[in-house]
Amino acid sequence: MKTALITGATSGIGKSTAIALAKHNINLILCGRRKERLLELQQELSKVVKVHTLSFDVRDKDKVFEAIASLPSEFNKIDILINNAGNAHGLDPIQTGRVDDWDAMIDINVKGLLYVSKVVIPKMIEQKSGHIINIGSIAGKEVYPNGNIYCASKHAVDAINKGMLIDLNQYGIRVGAIHPGLVETEFSNVRFKGDDERADNVYKGFDPLKPEDIADIIAFVVTRPYHVNISDLIVLPTAQASATVLNKSL
Repeated sequence: MKTALITGATSGIGKSTAIALAKHNINLILCGRRKERLLELQQELSKVVKVHTLSFDVRDKDKVFEAIASLPSEFNKIDILINNAGNAHGLDPIQTGRVDDWDAMIDINVKGLLYVSKVVIPKMIEQKSGHIINIGSIAGKEVYPNGNIYCASKHAVDAINKGMLIDLNQYGIRVGAIHPGLVETEFSNVRFKGDDERADNVYKGFDPLKPEDIADIIAFVVTRPYHVNISDLIVLPTAQASATVLNKSL
């Protein structure tokens, strides 16, 4: 059986991906900051596959290295890495943006992805196999008003994904990115700092993607024959044509 490590597994796309991969008999290493949620998901999925949890913040380099180094031997071979942890903070023009928000987005979306990859990639090189899925965003392909730093962080994910694909090609490691459009998760609630009404309005008037939609796609991608690598994939709800074009009459 294969083993997948998923960051940001406590909610949204990460949690749904864990559930989807368990259905494919893939053992799981679930990572996230909220330990109670990890343990609840572990209890649920342990009925199907082997599950190990690691509680850490991807922004903390030392904690990332320490946590993954602590894996027991039965979870030491990581076949699949899902770099899912990420967030958005604020929706302000660049001249009024908060530096704390900028730091959070760069530290989690870019540096956190790099820290986790830095630990896992040598394991994959040693075993001459592996599959890395980087969760990007339509914001990594376009820039929209007031998206400045968030878009920059996701453009960085797009570039890192392409760089990984080239650098790891010689080792037979598959690398790909999935770039969702509007997905109804806790994402907007975090972006608007707990303003539920403002967050809910983002998804009103059309049928957005659900976390399960992206999870199904991730499960499809990682279960392709090994000679098949889906390296770059944009997924939008039918109502969305671009980062800024949205049909709310559907």
